[in-house]
Amino acid sequence: MAASELYTKFARVWIPDPEEVWKSAELLKDYKPGDKVLLLHLEEGKDLEYRLDPKTSELPHLRNPDILVGENDLTALSYLHEPAVLHNLRVRFIDSKLIYTYCGIVLVAINPYEQLPIYGEDIINAYSGQNMGDMDPHIFAVAEEAYKQMARDERNQSIIVSGESGAGKTVSAKYAMRYFATVSGSASEANVEEKVLASNPIMESIGNAKTTRNDNSSRFGKYIEIGFDKRYRIIGANMRTYLLEKSRVVFQAEEERNYHIFYQLCASAKLPEFKMLRLGNADSFHYTKQGGSPMIEGVDDAKEMAHTRQACTLLGISESYQMGIFRILAGILHLGNVGFASRDSDSCTIPPKHEPLTIFCDLMGVDYEEMCHWLCHRKLATATETYIKPISKLQATNARDALAKHIYAKLFNWIVDHVNQALHSAVKQHSFIGVLDIYGFETFEINSFEQFCINYANEKLQQQFNMHVFKLEQEEYMKEQIPWTLIDFYDNQPCINLIESKLGILDLLDEECKMPKGTDDTWAQKLYNTHLNKCALFEKPRMSNKAFIIKHFADKVEYQCEGFLEKNKDTVFEEQIRVLKSSKFKMLPELFQDDEKAISPTSATSSGRTPLTRVPVKPTKGRPGQTAKEHKKTVGHQFRNSLHLLMETLNATTPHYVRCIKPNDFKFPFTFDEKRAVQQLRACGVLETIRISAAGFPSRWTYQEFFSRYRVLMKQKDVLGDRKQTCKNVLEKLILDKDKYQFGKTKIFFRAGQVAYLEKLRADKLRAACIRIQKTIRGWLLRKRYLCMQRAAITVQRYVRGYQARCYAKFLRRTKAATTIQKYWRMYVVRRRYKIRRAATIVIQSYLRGYLARNRYRKILCEHKAVIIQKRVRGWLARTRYKRTMKAIIYLQCCFRRMMAKRELKKLKIEARSVERYKKLHIGMENKIMQLQRKVDEQNKDYKCLMEKLTNLEGVYNSETEKLRNDVERLQLSEEEAKIATGRVLSLQEEIAKLRKDLEQTRSEKKSIEERADKYKQETEQLVSNLKEENTLLKQEKETLNHLIVEQAKEMTETMERKLVEETKQLELDLNDERLRYQNLLNEFSRLEERYDDLKEEMTLMLNVPKPGHKRTDSTHSSNESEYTFSSEFAETEDIAPRTEEPIEKKVPLDMSLFLKLQKRVTELEQEKQLMQDELDRKEEQVFRSKAKEEERPQIRGAELEYESLKRQELESENKKLKNELNELRRALSEKSAPEVTAPGAPAYRVLMEQLTSVSEELDVRKEEVLILRSQLVSQKEAIQPKDDKNTMTDSTILLEDVQKMKDKGEIAQAYIGLKETNRLLESQLQSQKRSHENEAEALRGEIQSLKEENNRQQQLLAQNLQLPPEARIEASLQHEITRLTNENLDLMEQLEKQDKTVRKLKKQLKVFAKKIGELEVGQMENISPGQIIDEPIRPVNIPRKEKDFQGMLEYKREDEQKLVKNLILELKPRGVAVNLIPGLPAYILFMCVRHADYLNDDQKVRSLLTSTINSIKKVLKKRGDDFETVSFWLSNTCRFLHCLKQYSGEEGFMKHNTSRQNEHCLTNFDLAEYRQVLSDLAIQIYQQLVRVLENILQPMIVSGMLEHETIQGVSGVKPTGLRKRTSSIADEGTYTLDSILRQLNSFHSVMCQHGMDPELIKQVVKQMFYIVGAITLNNLLLRKDMCSWSKGMQIRYNVSQLEEWLRDKNLMNSGAKETLEPLIQAAQLLQVKKKTDDDAEAICSMCNALTTAQIVKVLNLYTPVNEFEERVSVSFIRTIQMRLRDRKDSPQLLMDAKHIFPVTFPFNPSSLALETIQIPASLGLGFIARV
Repeated sequence: MAASELYTKFARVWIPDPEEVWKSAELLKDYKPGDKVLLLHLEEGKDLEYRLDPKTSELPHLRNPDILVGENDLTALSYLHEPAVLHNLRVRFIDSKLIYTYCGIVLVAINPYEQLPIYGEDIINAYSGQNMGDMDPHIFAVAEEAYKQMARDERNQSIIVSGESGAGKTVSAKYAMRYFATVSGSASEANVEEKVLASNPIMESIGNAKTTRNDNSSRFGKYIEIGFDKRYRIIGANMRTYLLEKSRVVFQAEEERNYHIFYQLCASAKLPEFKMLRLGNADSFHYTKQGGSPMIEGVDDAKEMAHTRQACTLLGISESYQMGIFRILAGILHLGNVGFASRDSDSCTIPPKHEPLTIFCDLMGVDYEEMCHWLCHRKLATATETYIKPISKLQATNARDALAKHIYAKLFNWIVDHVNQALHSAVKQHSFIGVLDIYGFETFEINSFEQFCINYANEKLQQQFNMHVFKLEQEEYMKEQIPWTLIDFYDNQPCINLIESKLGILDLLDEECKMPKGTDDTWAQKLYNTHLNKCALFEKPRMSNKAFIIKHFADKVEYQCEGFLEKNKDTVFEEQIRVLKSSKFKMLPELFQDDEKAISPTSATSSGRTPLTRVPVKPTKGRPGQTAKEHKKTVGHQFRNSLHLLMETLNATTPHYVRCIKPNDFKFPFTFDEKRAVQQLRACGVLETIRISAAGFPSRWTYQEFFSRYRVLMKQKDVLGDRKQTCKNVLEKLILDKDKYQFGKTKIFFRAGQVAYLEKLRADKLRAACIRIQKTIRGWLLRKRYLCMQRAAITVQRYVRGYQARCYAKFLRRTKAATTIQKYWRMYVVRRRYKIRRAATIVIQSYLRGYLARNRYRKILCEHKAVIIQKRVRGWLARTRYKRTMKAIIYLQCCFRRMMAKRELKKLKIEARSVERYKKLHIGMENKIMQLQRKVDEQNKDYKCLMEKLTNLEGVYNSETEKLRNDVERLQLSEEEAKIATGRVLSLQEEIAKLRKDLEQTRSEKKSIEERADKYKQETEQLVSNLKEENTLLKQEKETLNHLIVEQAKEMTETMERKLVEETKQLELDLNDERLRYQNLLNEFSRLEERYDDLKEEMTLMLNVPKPGHKRTDSTHSSNESEYTFSSEFAETEDIAPRTEEPIEKKVPLDMSLFLKLQKRVTELEQEKQLMQDELDRKEEQVFRSKAKEEERPQIRGAELEYESLKRQELESENKKLKNELNELRRALSEKSAPEVTAPGAPAYRVLMEQLTSVSEELDVRKEEVLILRSQLVSQKEAIQPKDDKNTMTDSTILLEDVQKMKDKGEIAQAYIGLKETNRLLESQLQSQKRSHENEAEALRGEIQSLKEENNRQQQLLAQNLQLPPEARIEASLQHEITRLTNENLDLMEQLEKQDKTVRKLKKQLKVFAKKIGELEVGQMENISPGQIIDEPIRPVNIPRKEKDFQGMLEYKREDEQKLVKNLILELKPRGVAVNLIPGLPAYILFMCVRHADYLNDDQKVRSLLTSTINSIKKVLKKRGDDFETVSFWLSNTCRFLHCLKQYSGEEGFMKHNTSRQNEHCLTNFDLAEYRQVLSDLAIQIYQQLVRVLENILQPMIVSGMLEHETIQGVSGVKPTGLRKRTSSIADEGTYTLDSILRQLNSFHSVMCQHGMDPELIKQVVKQMFYIVGAITLNNLLLRKDMCSWSKGMQIRYNVSQLEEWLRDKNLMNSGAKETLEPLIQAAQLLQVKKKTDDDAEAICSMCNALTTAQIVKVLNLYTPVNEFEERVSVSFIRTIQMRLRDRKDSPQLLMDAKHIFPVTFPFNPSSLALETIQIPASLGLGFIARV
């Protein structure tokens, strides 16, 4: 697409502006070729006619789309030109507060003039290991890239930091070195990185000063080489310096200062050690008061002096040398106060006893008279004679200043040499990274020799930069196989040749310096004659003959020739130097040694390069033996040589560029001056880089990124399987000009502006789609709104109409009522009148009608008679006529009907044959039948109705009849009663008369009583009302008081609760802080311990060289044995050989502790002995009392003794029977001596087995009888116990009384007792059977319930698995199967243990029987004579070992301890143990061994075993500490070992959950509480190591899986990137995704569960893992501008929801892990919420309570729209947020501490596993251990 086609209406362009440099405008109409004027609309609202240049017709620069503004890399901009660069930097600096921006390979750093929290160690850790394009631009990213390339490419690196004074070069270089020191660490014991950093304060104090542009401006250039060994750890450093500004020592401009060290000395003058320097205020010295600004705001010179001295001490500069440095510096200050008095025009003198000079001479240790003489005179030497010539006052002053400058320069070089010496390392340097902090291009109103050298150095650096840029461009083009075309660029080689070539400016200057009478004027004339009009880069000013102009790459600079020769020669009088060399102050002559002697050993680098030559003093006359050439090296010559050496170094390294920009000249924070910025951008080569990039193909996309970004411009048919071919096809359609792009191997290269055109097409396509979506959604919303409004209107109408209808109905009702009233009233009036009239009328009518009726009756009667006569006559006549007519008519009808019937008959005959007729007839018949049927139905219905009515009438009639009959009877009865009542009425009337009299009398009495009652009632009511009022007042007062009391109590309760909660929280926080502090100290101790072990090994290897054939064996002696005083003596005896050199006194504390412990143990044993003695006495007393009571009642036990004697006799008889049988068996065996006798199947064998069977059966019977006897004896004992309460007598006492009464009937009593005991026995058997039955039923019910639960759980698992994706479903099913098999394995092991118990029990019984048989045999052998014994053959007899119950202990020999530790700890593989054996088996085995040692009361064995265990675990973790399974396994076992020590310690707090058997296994002799603390500390160390291991595993996955990978595909598009490519968000094969993180979390969780780790500990590990995930994700989000968008917020929230779902699946929601993700969740929500109004700001402040103010502001500043439809956050909104959050007290730290480890606790978790049931598998190789 042609460039002119982009200049359409509403296109935005940049036009030049004298104030703002560039101003934005908008086209009001399309541009057409040939137009000379563009109609523009400016942003401030004005319209402008912009005229094009008629010669070039160059159009204004196009503005980039808003989506590209604020990019991290300037090369990502589609339009690469000056206004685009300036605007992008301004937006990032002002709006986003970002000071770093990439420009290709250059990092542009803008000085913010404000301290920013972006240089902490947390930021360094965040950038460590990251790719340069993955994070936001930063000096740490450049440093990381250099460090990474050094390690990867094994090539030295350089970081070139340049810029104006005040642009921040020194700070940038300082932070780069800090990064290397933090990341790499030191390889030696002395912290070299601290020394490297300590060199900065020293060099800043002696080389930095305040200028008008910068408060800490470096007035020298330096190149620091930081050396690394093969492991890329810092081993040393070396510093080179360039062109120190010596003139600042003697002169400072207005508002400037001398070097910082002078003001630091003056501020510290009151210190005791500085009294001898006789210093004062800075205003009292000429060299420090000229600038008039001795103070820097915010800087305390006294504190800075302390820092400087501390840094000197760290670098090995002793106190004496430091005081020597301060003496020399103080002498320089006093030298500046030396004044001269003019004697005449050619001579001067110093006042006698001049105090400043006296102090100077005292400090320098030189003679006063000699120094005074040579300050006012100089020596002139000719070929034959030497003259001493006085000098004028001006010359003397210049000579004094030259001497001061020379002394300071020598001191500066001496300090640099000693710093290098301190940073030098004896270890061979493998590689280095150089940091060049050098001045940028400078141009002032008056430019002199210093500016000339600075600009010369910048020309060389710019040439090197251009060559490097072209080299990288060429490599990129060749790599992608793009045709390489030469690009026209500014070559500054002619300018360099003008300066440094033969007869160049420097050459002519050196030549002029050699001339005896050379001056600046003659040198200027030589320049004009040599270069004017011959070199295009050299010009002469029009108005001056003492200046010249050079066209540098950045700008034209006019140099004033005055002072060039003097500064180039740098002359100082040799006599003054000789006086200083003769000083008694030893340090001063060292400064003036020859250069060969002054070079320190560290001046030469390990690579063999010669160091930078120091600036020499040019004496007036050399010593004999020196060549003249050595004395004539000028400053310019030395600077040129050192610059060549620097360029050789840089060319041999891989350079990295940092360009520092000064935003304004007033040091205002975050203020951007466009003019100054453009000037510096042009000077530092950034715009040249942009121009070079724009000339080629600046925009570069990979095929996958292009496809992902511009997929919306493709049709479905265009998408092919080959992404490369797809992109080619689409580009050929979109961009017709093939020169605008090129296809590489992996990338597409675009010309400038093409990406903007593609973005425009994409935006148009998306805008059209958005409009369509908006149209549909808006229509849907409006329709929804319309329907809602319609429903609302209908509802309102319904209610309004209802109201109106109700009002109208009310009106109608009222009208109707009024009408009715009127009707009835009118009716009444009219009816009344009508009745009166009618009555009168009726009377009149009655008389009149009677008269008329009588007359009419007579007339009607006459007429009636006449009518009767007429009727009779007329009837006879009519009947006669009718009969005659009827006969005629009938005859005619018959004739006619006959005729018609014949005709009809013919027709019927014809039609009879047709079907139609039949149908018609049939239809008619059906209709007639249906009508008849209907009529019949109707008649039936009518009949039924009539019958029902008739029935009802009959019923009514009968009821009425019955009712009337009843009424008649009732009336008859009433009549009779009335007759009776009449008689009674008379008597009643008489009584009524009497009663009336009484009533009257009563009424009068009642009236009087009522009057009295009313009066009393009124008084009472009045009293009651008064009381009620008083009561009401009291109640109100009471309620008020109660309310106050309740409120006060409530307030007090709330206050107390609040205080209690706050105190509890504070205590918890203090406890966590203390625990965290302790664990951090423990971690530090562990680190130092490992460091000590490493150093010990290194020292051993260095000191003890092994002899041939001799191998050094590692000692298992603990490294922390000296810390814990309870280390075993056994371990000491083992390690006594390698520790013979240690003094004997070290063993004394161990013996004392042992003595104290033994003394304590003896005391405890004595106490136990006393307690046991008391218990024994008490038992003896009880036995004595019981015997006495038994003797009092001997007769009671008669029956029991008889019964027992009977049983004993039976048992003796049975015993005899058994003996007889055994004798028979013995005889049977002795008769046959053949070996076949004892074989299976032999007779003797069968007899033996039969006898054993019968014996076992008999034994079972006897056992039951013995049990019965025991139960009887117990019940009888209980019966004969004396009772205090005689009323409550048991059956046994009654039984005994019966026995006493029936002494003569002993048999009956005995029978009765036996019967009763038998009943009891039967009852007890019945109860036992019932209990066993109930237990079995309960067990069966429990089994059924467990099966139901298992079934439900299986169903739930099945339902959950069906909802999972296929991969997760398979993994879940495998996990479930493993769990099921493990549980089954445990169940089978329990069953096996039970079977083993049964087998052991049976074996025991068999051995008891065998023992009895053996005893019987022995008893019979005693009866045999000796001769018989000799004659009988002796057969070998197998003596079986007696097996007893295991006590849960393991026995081992002392010499097998190392073998035990080796097999159980050192060589144990966790995976096999975790899968095949019970969890925590090594811990159980070790504790069982400790139990046995405790049982033996062997303290040495206990301590030796515990010490060896702890040391071996440490050794395993040190060897395999990066294996998660190993660390998890030993953390689990260490915790289990710790829990066992607690569970079996015998303390009541730990024995609550133990069984009685477990309580029997408690330790009896030793208190291992101290070892429990050691094991707890070890567990903490293992936990911290576990956290570090999982952090190392998770860290590479987190950023890729949580941020970069698109879990929801298509939500976010890929934005254009620059040269620094970020990591692609498209998942490749090696890219980590969220599923990778979840799989790793599953792996961690399953491993910990397999190892049997405590659930609470697993929760703490999971919480720590989630904290690491959240912290690293949030930190990267805060450091990556490309990740702060709305779509990325959605991705993060989805990823967090997946992590929460994982927590739910693992039942870990209560672990506190979700809360650790709260900052990340709120940051994601912050990216998605509205950010416009004040309400939005209020919502954000209330929502983001887990984020700090700095983090909220940072996210808002970084928020970047991915599409044009999103809007940026305004600066005013961010300020509103800051204002609302200003009162919030939170940490100013920007990043979360990803290395933070929560304090870990180990809650006590007792084990239910019985120790005696633990089996030791043979796979462990512990056959030498025996179970006890």
